[in-house]
Amino acid sequence: MIDATSWTDKLKRMALFAEIVDSGSISAAARRVGSTPSALSQQLRLLEQSLGLVLLHRSTRRITLTEAGARYYPACAAMVAQARSADSALERLRDEPEGELRLAAPIGFGELLATALEPLRRHPRLRLHLLLDDTPIDLIAERVDLALRVGRFTDSALVARRIGQLHRQLCAAPRYLTERGWPRHPDELAGHDWLGLPPRGAAVDSLAFEGPQGEQAVVRVDARLLASQVTALQAMAVAGWGLYAGMADDVRQPLAEGRLAPVLPDWGLAPVAVYAVTPRRDEQPAKVRHALQALQDHFAARPG
Repeated sequence: MIDATSWTDKLKRMALFAEIVDSGSISAAARRVGSTPSALSQQLRLLEQSLGLVLLHRSTRRITLTEAGARYYPACAAMVAQARSADSALERLRDEPEGELRLAAPIGFGELLATALEPLRRHPRLRLHLLLDDTPIDLIAERVDLALRVGRFTDSALVARRIGQLHRQLCAAPRYLTERGWPRHPDELAGHDWLGLPPRGAAVDSLAFEGPQGEQAVVRVDARLLASQVTALQAMAVAGWGLYAGMADDVRQPLAEGRLAPVLPDWGLAPVAVYAVTPRRDEQPAKVRHALQALQDHFAARPG
């Protein structure tokens, strides 16, 4: 039985043998591989000794294959070709986006991704698989290449890059505000009903406000109604269940249609950070690098 080290040495010698035949001489092969003719001659002798057969007739001017060499060469050449093909495939993976890109993001990011990832359309060998869910999924278990996360990020097992921010708008249905009162200051929010996503860390969330004169206020938010999807929260807000701090892009249409009304329009909510998250720290394939760049460019071009 040949051990792993011996096999490694033999495969190297088989590759050198194919290189010698392709180059037409030992000296030419030595120049191509960055070695010396004597070193290649020694490797060829060791290969022949391991086989118990002579592979090449050698003279000062030329080499010719023996019968054994003629039978052995095609397999050695095929091995080298397969290795080069494997390298080429990985180079394409590194340099040209291809294969399936699995990207996870909150449900409300569908429209944003359709615009932000438009540059990826020019890569025909790339397939895009979007996993949209407001509950963070396991990147490793779901084989996710890239995920977008919003808000605080504390998972040290993943690699996070802050790529931008999103603005929020506090709103509620007009009929809810008519029944419960229109707040004029963050201090008046304490007695209201809140809608929100399930907390990921602290049991009670909070909202930071900035007033028209730069005043600061922090309001604790203990949600009366929790939902795992923002689409459901928005529907409940329209139905009059309470106050909802939604992403400005998501609530723009119901605000324009009058189904929701802005609350404390003179007080701005602190924006939330958007992170691009990957499961590894090593070099990323081209599909991930191109997607990251497209997302960074999109957020850099957004107003504010």
